[in-house]
Amino acid sequence: MQEPELQELYGKIASVIYTNEENGYTVLRLETQDGGLVNVVGTLPSAYPGEELHVFGTWVTHPSHGRQFKSEYAERSLPRTKEAIYSYLANRAVRGIGPATAALIVDKFGDKTLDVLEHAPERLTEIRGITAAKAEAVSRDFRSQAGLRRLMEFLCSHELKPLLAVRLYRFYGEDSMEVLSSDPYIIATAHIGGSFAEADRLAFDMGGEADSPMRVRAAAIFELRHNAGNGHCFIPTDKLCAATASFINVDTTDVLAAIESLTEDGSVVRTELSGRDVCYLSELYEAETGVAARLLDMASSTVPESNVDSLLSRLEAQRGVKYAPLQREAVNLAANSRVMALTGGPGTGKTTSLRAILEVYDSMGIETLLTAPTGRAAKRMSELTGREAATIHRLLGAGFSEDGERVVFSRDAENKLDCGAVVLDECSMVDIILMDALLRAMPDTARLILVGDADQLPSVGPGRVFADILKSGAVPAVRLTEIFRQANASRIVSYAHAINAGEHPRFAENAGDFFFLRRSDATRAAETIAELCSTRLPGKMGIPVQDIQVLTPTRKGPTGTQELNHRLQAVLNPPMKGKNEKIFGEITFREGDRVMQIRNNYDMIWRKEPLVPGGAVETGSGIYNGDMGVILAIDAENELITVDFDGRVAQMGFDALVELEHAWAITVHKSQGSEYRAVILAIEPGAPRLMIRGVLYTAVTRARELLIAVGDESEAHRMVDNHVQSRRYSGLRIRLREGQAGQ
Repeated sequence: MQEPELQELYGKIASVIYTNEENGYTVLRLETQDGGLVNVVGTLPSAYPGEELHVFGTWVTHPSHGRQFKSEYAERSLPRTKEAIYSYLANRAVRGIGPATAALIVDKFGDKTLDVLEHAPERLTEIRGITAAKAEAVSRDFRSQAGLRRLMEFLCSHELKPLLAVRLYRFYGEDSMEVLSSDPYIIATAHIGGSFAEADRLAFDMGGEADSPMRVRAAAIFELRHNAGNGHCFIPTDKLCAATASFINVDTTDVLAAIESLTEDGSVVRTELSGRDVCYLSELYEAETGVAARLLDMASSTVPESNVDSLLSRLEAQRGVKYAPLQREAVNLAANSRVMALTGGPGTGKTTSLRAILEVYDSMGIETLLTAPTGRAAKRMSELTGREAATIHRLLGAGFSEDGERVVFSRDAENKLDCGAVVLDECSMVDIILMDALLRAMPDTARLILVGDADQLPSVGPGRVFADILKSGAVPAVRLTEIFRQANASRIVSYAHAINAGEHPRFAENAGDFFFLRRSDATRAAETIAELCSTRLPGKMGIPVQDIQVLTPTRKGPTGTQELNHRLQAVLNPPMKGKNEKIFGEITFREGDRVMQIRNNYDMIWRKEPLVPGGAVETGSGIYNGDMGVILAIDAENELITVDFDGRVAQMGFDALVELEHAWAITVHKSQGSEYRAVILAIEPGAPRLMIRGVLYTAVTRARELLIAVGDESEAHRMVDNHVQSRRYSGLRIRLREGQAGQ
């Protein structure tokens, strides 16, 4: 579809309604040349009344705010008249200057005020009450804004989004222009977030050549990072050369020269893997080789032999259970190995086996830490074992580095965890970077139990860690296959195993805990889902709304998360007098909404009330991607929103709403590691890469008591048949096998 032609508006800022300090998103009122007032929205950081704007954008109609002008980029001019300068300063555009001080300064310097602030701050001391220190601080803040403004104007003149200027200035400050001039491709790096196309256009505008080494190096790095985002740890060198050469239309010899340069400066590692020439980003190479080395060391280590058969017999008598042979094998492996993997589908007894392993470790005096990739998975682990479990990020003390560019952990090789064993659940969700961080932090003699379902979807990040470990044979492993009688009675369990085996479940039976409601029209399917959530399940089956989770493979379309969340909010949490809400962009957040954190926030403070009267209040920091909660309060006056994330209550500013989205409906990928009493699954045609067996299997296994699929039965059958698994370039399995052979 052709993009709409940009229109132009000229005017002066009359007032600023809202601004997000982090990303510069702003809502303002613009007084146009004809005297009218227009709402303008877009990235316009540090905008203040009195400024003049030349805005390029399009007219849009917001469902609540009506017609407004959406800015793509803008040319900005500082106020020039005495009155406009006073309005600008009186609105606290410069830190340290309020209305009273602004009046004194403008009365003294008139329309030369801003020139004095930038170039002659010492003259401010001519005004009673302004010290030399304050004058310098005020000037420094104004110069900082002027630097950001000039950077924005420079990027906007090249039709680049001003958000890039905000991020550049956050990292490089007054050196931003110098950094950008020396390497325009800096804007395509992960911490700035621009696209390669944007950086490339800027580089050409600045006189760059098509075959410049800088351009080719940037393109090669972009290809490696792009593929890491698709799960690849490395790319074969010949494929990297071909892809990069085709991408920017240069010769492969130019790419080889760029790879050599990147190898020399340590950005890329070029190595041989099983006879093939491959290239890694350096951090992925270090992570993969580190994980392989530590797992091989653990697998080859010996521990004092323990006979746990008598203990298991006592546990059977106490618990009223009978351990199957494979479960006994798993417990024995855990007792007599430093590392082991435990896998199996639903109903095969992984939890029963894990409980027995924990009892054995208790009897051996081994202090065990429980962890999982997400907050929901950790909570479920706690509920199933009766023991505390933490996310990997929380366990390792995740935070940002001083430059804000990368995640660092307080627990690492220099400050190891204090434990004798770690149990990691939902291991299929863990990527190579996170596994490396966990292994680095483990004590040298600690044990590791890896638990998961090998048939679940792979990690979002690079690698296929759990699958590679199991396929390598280098780590002792037990795959539970027997479906126990109580689980075998569940159609959820039997259908999940049928799907995993490539068989079509008998959806027409509609009995027990699995139902299929046929809706060939996607809009009708969405209506049915809303009815199920709002009336049919709560009213007829006694399942409260908070126990129901809607899942869908996709974000787009009538049964994608975006449309479903809009529809479900309308019926489950409609507007009501006294119920506060906050409109953020095109989304309305309302007290009572179910929401999900979509970005790791390592600094967010939370508070957890004691479970028993008189208990200690727990406090901590860190709310992570995938954590789900409910909005408790919206405070418009103080611009604060309070969210209860499964008992951890956090307050965040309105600017942090960019990190939240509604979660009445979530994607199947986001549901990994969670279990819900009732799941409603939307199945309508979508992108082929999403409509696959692994997505359907994962969705079905999220339901504990009831699953209702709504949609197209033929599409469900196609998902079962579509077992195409995208290949991931990962070297962990090869390194484990070769390392094992060499021991």
